[in-house]
Amino acid sequence: MSEFQQLVDSHYEALYRFAMSLSKSADTAADLVQQTFCIWAQKGHQLKERDKAKTWLFTTLHREFLAHARKAKRYTDEELTEAVAGRICSEEDDTERQMDGQRALELLGELDETFRSPLALFYLQQHSYKEIAEILDVPIGTVMSRISRAKEMLRRRMTAEPSSAPKNILQLQPEALRHG
Repeated sequence: MSEFQQLVDSHYEALYRFAMSLSKSADTAADLVQQTFCIWAQKGHQLKERDKAKTWLFTTLHREFLAHARKAKRYTDEELTEAVAGRICSEEDDTERQMDGQRALELLGELDETFRSPLALFYLQQHSYKEIAEILDVPIGTVMSRISRAKEMLRRRMTAEPSSAPKNILQLQPEALRHG
């Protein structure tokens, strides 16, 4: 197996999930990952420290996303649908946790890219603060601050409405909540 094939096999899924969290579009995410590996095929040989390939790939993907976003600013973003969120979420036996997880991913997709990227890299890709700082090309303190602010934004939005309870029950029987 070639070095390139090993690199693709090792990092494709994580890069795709990161691209999906940024772009909220399966097609765009696939294009971003493909473009990242094309750039690696052209320039990867220039990387002196091969153990930093993962960071290099995530940094390149993030830069490609930013370039794509600048070009596509005049178009509206495609929403992160329930079907896409279902593919991203790992299947869990606990239905309520799964619903909360899907809601968290939906809300993550609504965050500004400034906060969405570091949060996705930290929680979905398990990168360290240092790696995220390198990928996003920002100081480590900025990474920590953005993750903290993003978590608070998600927390406020998650508690704003009880997403795990079916909305139609709340609408049809609001007195059940008052008497409980």
